[in-house]
Amino acid sequence: RYCHVNVPDELLRDLLPGPVTLVLKRSEELNKDLNPFTSLVGVRIPNHPFIRELARACSGPLALTSANISCQASTLTVSEFQDLWPQLSLIIDGGPIGDVQSPECRLGSTVVDLSVSGKFTIIRPGCALTPTVEILRQKYGLIPESS
Repeated sequence: RYCHVNVPDELLRDLLPGPVTLVLKRSEELNKDLNPFTSLVGVRIPNHPFIRELARACSGPLALTSANISCQASTLTVSEFQDLWPQLSLIIDGGPIGDVQSPECRLGSTVVDLSVSGKFTIIRPGCALTPTVEILRQKYGLIPESS
């Protein structure tokens, strides 16, 4: 209800939950203060039991950001962003969000813009690029939108 979904439900089930962020056109129901200068919004459903349970307990969408400075590797545990703690109101430790030894887990989610029907644009390659592109191209026949 917070975005306009213009892809099949099966495509959503193929990519979510997981390490993929889908960028779609925002709906009028979404708080106008979230991403106020764009008509798009990123939607992600992590495959992590704790955060999914937290999301279920909330009455609306959660607006979150990664716990790192832009362009730095993603953090996977709360102790890895300890330098940011003084600037935060709340820190909840739901456990590691991936294999802390895996460099691939630190790439962040694959961000794909699906706001144009029949096309996709990779905004950030992330950790799930290859399987995401295979699903979009081979299973759903979407074509990459040229920049």
